[in-house]
Amino acid sequence: MNELQLERYSRQILLPNFDIEGQQKLMNARVMVIGLGGLGNIASCYLAAAGVGHLTLIDDDVVELSNLARQVLYKQDDVGVAKAQAAKTQIAQMNEDVKVEALLERLDETSLAQKVADYDLVLDCTDNFKIRQTVNKLCHQHKVNLVSGAAIRWEGQVQSFLFAEHSKICYQCLYPNLNDTNLNCSQSGIISPVVGSIGVLQSLDAIKILSGCGRVQHAKLRVFDGFEGIWRDINLTQDPECVICA
Repeated sequence: MNELQLERYSRQILLPNFDIEGQQKLMNARVMVIGLGGLGNIASCYLAAAGVGHLTLIDDDVVELSNLARQVLYKQDDVGVAKAQAAKTQIAQMNEDVKVEALLERLDETSLAQKVADYDLVLDCTDNFKIRQTVNKLCHQHKVNLVSGAAIRWEGQVQSFLFAEHSKICYQCLYPNLNDTNLNCSQSGIISPVVGSIGVLQSLDAIKILSGCGRVQHAKLRVFDGFEGIWRDINLTQDPECVICA
């Protein structure tokens, strides 16, 4: 690291259980963020600010006016612009150390499979069940760590899968029969700070996994009730009939 980088990341480096070694691991890391809605907005900002070396942002949608209440990375002038491109523009201005790549498309299983293995970690920030299951399958197959987040109405959840170390229990075990009608914020609504809270926790888990500092439990489900202000932790067991990890 040069002097400017040492100053930029000085507050993280000051942590005795993080230090220069943890920062260097972040700077060498490659992270894929799938979905640049409310979750991806917040998570990608913190990863860039923390110094993750390479971020690939994937989203095929464009910014809409109704997004602006919770997708705080975007400006009013971004309405109609591709989300991944608008996010890349903003994030690139935050930290010149970070290489930011934008993919303005919805990748299918074949194209995702060609990319996932090249990354240290994937953040699933989508609201599409089919994509979630595909990402889970590919990360499990290639032993790439996965941090999955979701938010709807007043509720949110986050779950990390340490597939580089564990092969048992995956996202499919949690939701074997979920469909996209259960994950539609445009119909069910969402309160914006709940999305931000989950995105922050996704970025925190990602930073801990990438740096090797701090504790992240494989497959533990953390559920947030924003209306009541209550967190619940749920320890999952493997579905013996899971088509991915059983």
